[in-house]
Amino acid sequence: MGNLMKTEWYKLRKDRAFRFLTWMLIAVAVLFPLLEFEGVSGLPTVNEYYLNTVLGVHTDIVKLIPSILAGFFITSEYSMGTMKSIASSGNSRIRIYFAKLTMFSVGAIVISLILPVFMTGASAIYFGFNDMPDWTFFFQTIGLIILYAAAFASIMAFFSIMFTDSGKTIGFLLLFFMMINWPLQLLAAKVPFFEPIINHSIFKLVYDIVKIGQLDSSEVFFLVVIPILTFLVSGILGSIIFRKKEIK
Repeated sequence: MGNLMKTEWYKLRKDRAFRFLTWMLIAVAVLFPLLEFEGVSGLPTVNEYYLNTVLGVHTDIVKLIPSILAGFFITSEYSMGTMKSIASSGNSRIRIYFAKLTMFSVGAIVISLILPVFMTGASAIYFGFNDMPDWTFFFQTIGLIILYAAAFASIMAFFSIMFTDSGKTIGFLLLFFMMINWPLQLLAAKVPFFEPIINHSIFKLVYDIVKIGQLDSSEVFFLVVIPILTFLVSGILGSIIFRKKEIK
């Protein structure tokens, strides 16, 4: 398992898509606060900017940008023949899948943390350090973003392992995460049985990260536990599918 992890970590570091997405997001995070308020009087405080802008867009970043990485980092290995070589290496497919899922989750977490960290730092330089976010709240939201990035990554890996074409994977995942909220809301309204399940899914709870300071203990419990369960369940289901999949 250790060698598999090292191999996947090496592939992640060398992955051109991962490098491009990382540098693109860093550039956006650093330049956006400057360009957004160029020539505008009355700059917001860093705390206001973190609450209203940074955390406002992270829900889309955590779901959509890693979908592109999933297509290149996981599915493209089928078309390049790499997956067949790995599967015939003597390691069990369950180990192979979890090594790949773990490193893909690391990549998704890195991508998901760029805006909260770099955009907040850049806004502090531009706006001043007078009214920074409360550090407890900041690290609570950072911790939750890590959990939800890993949970969404496990769903992306689950679907990515089924396709053999990176373009189809990226297209499907982008459409899935952009459209999924509408059918879930419709299902919750039409079938009351599903309402508590959907309300306690990562698709709904991810929007509560910004409200962490206003939630009671039971709500915080679900906010923390649900992404962990999602990661475990999606990982197990994905490994079962990968174990039975015919790799050409």
